Amino acid sequence: MDRHGTVVALLDARGTFFEPARTAFPGADEADWARAALLDPGAAGPGGAWRLDFRCFAVARPGGRWVLVDAGVGPADGPAAGWAPVPGRLPTALAEAGIDPADVETVVLTHLHEDHAGWTSGPGGEPFFPAARHVVQRAEVAALDRADPVREWTVAPLRARGQLHEVDGMHRLAQGLTLLPTPGHTPGHQSVLVEQGPAGRDVLITGDALVHAVQLGNPAVPYSHERDRPTARASREHLLSRAARHGALLATSHLTRAFVEPPAPEEPGRRAAEAASDPAR
Repeated sequence: MDRHGTVVALLDARGTFFEPARTAFPGADEADWARAALLDPGAAGPGGAWRLDFRCFAVARPGGRWVLVDAGVGPADGPAAGWAPVPGRLPTALAEAGIDPADVETVVLTHLHEDHAGWTSGPGGEPFFPAARHVVQRAEVAALDRADPVREWTVAPLRARGQLHEVDGMHRLAQGLTLLPTPGHTPGHQSVLVEQGPAGRDVLITGDALVHAVQLGNPAVPYSHERDRPTARASREHLLSRAARHGALLATSHLTRAFVEPPAPEEPGRRAAEAASDPAR
């Protein structure tokens, strides 16, 4: 079990993406890929394949309660079944960490992609976290296509049970837990700052603001499935800069390492300046 202070990494699934890495991240150059290989060597698969983890994070709260950040790929009949390695193993990972789903008081959904909302329901559609409010940005719900399977799998049942809690912008969830808007990957994407005080180092749970080490090494590199690439880049650069300035550790959803160091404080700005001055990028 990978843990940093009050934050526990929970591996739901591991697999290979349906696009080669160089297709998924257009614009990255050879130096970017060399840097990525050093930062996360486990992501490099044969023939240019992208190996990735699908990870959630649990944050310990007083009284044996927990906040879960993201809900993984879900069961075999979930909406991620068309492309992700389902069923996920989150129920097993929770048990290994000594976490009862009934003790999860809040589930923060960084965004509403299938691989982050899968365990909002269990097999057959029953609620997997029966006592939890599920917190998502209002802009994320508003932008969700009516035909998106996550609407029927996640949004509609949570709303019907009174478990869907929509927020706007930066939001103080609890003492030491703040939701940070990081739009671009999706319109209402959010990341989570866990402040651990003098006893431990702060952790920034990135969601999909950062999905591959090539974006850790060079946050200007776009991802082919970002809804708004310029906005996603700005969010990523701001998030990485914030982490570096405050000495926070990054908790990543899809890198093959759960916790990684942010780049040096000047790195995002320097790389952005390089990208702006190079027309090939």
